[in-house]
Amino acid sequence: MKVQSEPATSITLEDVARLAGVSGMTVSRVLQNHVNVSEQTRAKVQAAVTALGYVPNRLAGALTTARTRLIAVIVPSLSNIVFPEVLRGANECLDAAGYQAVIGVSDYDLEKEERIIAAMQAWRPSGWILAGLEHTPRALQILREVRSPVVEVMDTDGEPIDMAVGFSNMQAGRDMGRFLADMGRRRIGYVGGDLSRDLRAAKRKEGFEQALAENGLELKARFTAQQPSSLLLGRSGLAQLIAAHPDLDAVYFSNDDMAVGGLMHCLVAGIEVPGRLALAGFNGLEIGEAVPLRLTTIKSPRHSIGQRAAEHILARLAGKVPPLRLDLGCEFIAGQTT
Repeated sequence: MKVQSEPATSITLEDVARLAGVSGMTVSRVLQNHVNVSEQTRAKVQAAVTALGYVPNRLAGALTTARTRLIAVIVPSLSNIVFPEVLRGANECLDAAGYQAVIGVSDYDLEKEERIIAAMQAWRPSGWILAGLEHTPRALQILREVRSPVVEVMDTDGEPIDMAVGFSNMQAGRDMGRFLADMGRRRIGYVGGDLSRDLRAAKRKEGFEQALAENGLELKARFTAQQPSSLLLGRSGLAQLIAAHPDLDAVYFSNDDMAVGGLMHCLVAGIEVPGRLALAGFNGLEIGEAVPLRLTTIKSPRHSIGQRAAEHILARLAGKVPPLRLDLGCEFIAGQTT
């Protein structure tokens, strides 16, 4: 008769302790990544865990400690590389400390973000990382009442709930506006997606217009659409803008995806860049370097933002006091499209 082994779900912490020759408390400390465990003991416990196929009951542990090893991370989109790079930076740091990121995607919808926050709060995460400083009143109430650190990322233009790590979108827009004005561009347009949802893009546009006003200029034309930004939207948006305003000599896009789409239109339509028309974006994505003309843009420190946000949470959990606001700035890239 073939003897079947018991399923891994029946394996207990005590089974691991017996196989490793240590106490249950020691096993618990290893699983919680405590530092006061020798490497030899840690290796014995981990070998026993692997041999038995033991899966820790994290939720049961949370009932006794009032804390899980989960960090809630809510981002607006995974459609381009921007927020995956933020997640990569955060996850590298959290994983090394024994924490697991639980990810929600809000699709630039604050009501949806509120629902995700309410659902995640039921799991009592040890910390929160969220994109942006704007949330619904109920979401703000939930986050202000949680007894765990909250870090808002990718924006410092406003007051954070707890801590903020990112950069000034307003300043990024101002920097590009001043650059185009200094380059002698005078008939400047704008192409963007849904600014009622992408509030950080809206702040960049506001800063951009402020810089133009400082130089006695204003936007001559603009195209925005009630849909997410994309290469295709950037291409069609610029085509419509130029058809209606053929005298434009520069266009600022809400991000690099849109700007690269605009560049594709120019290449197909025979519009000389930058002689006839200058193009500029935001984010510093790799696609902006891969096109025939390197895109002029402003690079956001996405990986570093995720990493520092996670470090802030871990520091707070360790009883330390990290800075409440950390502005990592951005890098201006003068490419071949201006």
